[in-house]
Amino acid sequence: MYPYSEQELLAQASQRTFSGGATEAKFLLGGIGTGNLSVGSRGQLCDWEIFNKQGKGNKLPYTFFAIRTQQDGQPPIAKVLESQLEGAFSYACGFHTSELAGLPRFAASEMKGEYPFVTVDLLDDALPVQVQMEAFTPFIPLNADDSGIPAAMIRYKLTNRANNPVDVTIAGSLANVVGLEQMDKHANVKLAEQVRNQFRQGENVSGLYYDAPGLNEDHRTYGSMAIMTSTPMEQVTVKEAWLDGFWSDGIHDFWDDFCEDGLLQFRSEAHGQRGRLMNKSKLRIGSLGIKRTLEAGECYTFEFAIAWHFPNRPKWWEGGNTFKDDGRREIEKNYYIHLFANAWDAGTYLLNNLPRLEQHSRNFHRALFGSTLPGYVLEALSSNITVLRSTTCFRIFNGTFLGWEGGLDQGGSCEGSCTHVWNYAHTLAFLFPDLERSMRRVEFLLETDEQGSMAFRTNQVLGGDKWDMIPATDGQLGTIVRLYREWKLSGDDAFLHEVWGKASLALDFAFRYWDSDGDFVLDSEQHNTYDIEFHGPNSHSNSMFYAALKAGMEMAQYLRDDGRAERYKSAFEKGSHKMDELLWGGEYYVQQLDDIDEYRYQYGTGCLSDQLLGQWMAHVAGLGYILPEDHVKKAIQSIFKYNFRSTLSEHHNVQRTFALNDESGLLLCSWPNGGRPKLPFVYADEVWTGIEYQVAAHLIYEGFVQEGLSLVKAVRDRHDGYKRNPWNEVECGHHYARSMASWALLTSLSGYSFDMVNRTLSFAPRINEEQFSCFWSTGTAWGVYNQTINTATGEKDWSIDVLYGEISDVSVNGAQKKVD
Repeated sequence: MYPYSEQELLAQASQRTFSGGATEAKFLLGGIGTGNLSVGSRGQLCDWEIFNKQGKGNKLPYTFFAIRTQQDGQPPIAKVLESQLEGAFSYACGFHTSELAGLPRFAASEMKGEYPFVTVDLLDDALPVQVQMEAFTPFIPLNADDSGIPAAMIRYKLTNRANNPVDVTIAGSLANVVGLEQMDKHANVKLAEQVRNQFRQGENVSGLYYDAPGLNEDHRTYGSMAIMTSTPMEQVTVKEAWLDGFWSDGIHDFWDDFCEDGLLQFRSEAHGQRGRLMNKSKLRIGSLGIKRTLEAGECYTFEFAIAWHFPNRPKWWEGGNTFKDDGRREIEKNYYIHLFANAWDAGTYLLNNLPRLEQHSRNFHRALFGSTLPGYVLEALSSNITVLRSTTCFRIFNGTFLGWEGGLDQGGSCEGSCTHVWNYAHTLAFLFPDLERSMRRVEFLLETDEQGSMAFRTNQVLGGDKWDMIPATDGQLGTIVRLYREWKLSGDDAFLHEVWGKASLALDFAFRYWDSDGDFVLDSEQHNTYDIEFHGPNSHSNSMFYAALKAGMEMAQYLRDDGRAERYKSAFEKGSHKMDELLWGGEYYVQQLDDIDEYRYQYGTGCLSDQLLGQWMAHVAGLGYILPEDHVKKAIQSIFKYNFRSTLSEHHNVQRTFALNDESGLLLCSWPNGGRPKLPFVYADEVWTGIEYQVAAHLIYEGFVQEGLSLVKAVRDRHDGYKRNPWNEVECGHHYARSMASWALLTSLSGYSFDMVNRTLSFAPRINEEQFSCFWSTGTAWGVYNQTINTATGEKDWSIDVLYGEISDVSVNGAQKKVD
């Protein structure tokens, strides 16, 4: 049953590294709501998704970094700053010219990612220098603006291992694709207008600025790009634009120029003008280089910033599969236009504020990765932060945060900030609670009508009509629990007052719409996250109902909405008790239906992994038990017992497949006692990481730590860089929102409880109690909690460090100490 030993599970191992052969390993760079690019395991820049839509596989032609070294009396060595290409080479016409597959590269590479920083060691004995690439975009919890810069830092840390000086030039070449309308798999691009490259110097910065002067500011593809450095100008060398032409004229000229002396000719001389010039392209490439002599043993960092600014996105869910295309083709502005006028502005801000931005980012990194939690748990926490900065998420002009469920290769997947999927996602709430609150405002103030019916996908936020599908039981009730979480995490009474009117209507709606007989057990048609309707009483919907009722009762009491407070309390107590009597099957909760095959897509006597979803959300929010504790413990233990497979090699699944062969994983449902419907609910035989994390965290809350950690390790073992990307957990799309259920692993393992309304915090670690450290956050501050226990005396000591923000007059661990 346990694929891992306890020693294996509790080991505080460092983060994994990935060789250049781990072709799936790709680390995202970019800010919240800005789009992103990725660094691959070979050190290559890939998956350019900066154009307001998904773009897995997008390549920018002739975009790469290169190094040239030369020692006195020896020939120069020039290579692309990537390790050698891996994989199949059986293309019909070989590698495309723009991929530069024929240029020398490093012998090997080793990649390590600890969000938000990624390093790639480039290994090659032929060079007299040791090379490490480091890349990041500033990431500062509670500061969404400084975490939302449309740019990335790219560094090359060099150490001269020779006994004599070495002349070094590192040059970054970047394609100007402003006005991009189309791109194929060979990086052939179609541009709306002729682009322009300009060398610029500004306040402590220099570099290349790209635009397309013929584009109107309201054109869908309008924007700018830049490659910049803050290196003193005397060390900078520039080729403003490569030689224009066809075939490989530009790269021939650039590579010869670069290799010759490491200095770039600002404008290349045109040769052979009498020949026929074919298909003159609108595309322009530019190169920015830094040249320096390294003394023996000297270390130096060559530093670049790549920035972009594409302000116009469609004011509709383009490519979505839910809302009808109503013909609108308006433009919505990205939020980041409030912060930056163009790419040069963004890059300048990043470079000129880098010490502060980097320090806060490294403080977060230190707080998280300095934890005593197991390495694979830290992976699960940190790797899924990338969802927030992937194209799954974006911010519109007024600052509202929106999200797809995930992303397809070239478009969004399942639009509208879907409430029942985002229920699982805790990462945003704990790191950027102001953005999470913007989601509650949309759900309650915009998408909930006067009868309390909530559209579980938002369309009105982008100017469309309200979606006319039936409301989602789990999604609507989950927003009540999440409202309670946001209130308790921030202590923001004004926010609670702002949304309570509509939130209470949304909770009242449940009594009329989903409870057919008034016994406080939901039994009507219940649409849910499986994209179907459950019928009859079941604990999936009802646990959400009781969590919402308990949350609603506490909020109503606080706001002195006495009538509702009493109603919610009575319904919670009576309904929870009756549901337990109706549905407890001895080992776990079941669905009550007289004929399981009367309706398609039910589960009946099955052991549903999501059967305690509401209880899990209640634990995270600090609501305590909503069902009998002994039954909750038995049920969550049964979910692991019956639904976890240490190998899937004999598992029968004709649905989508996210785990297979000898991999381990948690099934969404099983029927250990028989009774499987002829057509069980959609996805029943699948494995979803978001639900694996939900069950894992819940197991830990109930004291089943080894079981919970086994689930987490199984997920992370599947994401090994060869078969799957460690920074991209897929469900219905890349960077799927449900994967952010992983943040509950931190709250459960640390025993973290928060109540900023009453100004209390507490910690009760469930592992490594004698020497424990972890990251913590509230709506106003974050930092590190440390705890030690003297094993001889049992005496406990602890401290809490604030690394960012302000938190005052808060009692910690029962008022033993205060944070001031």
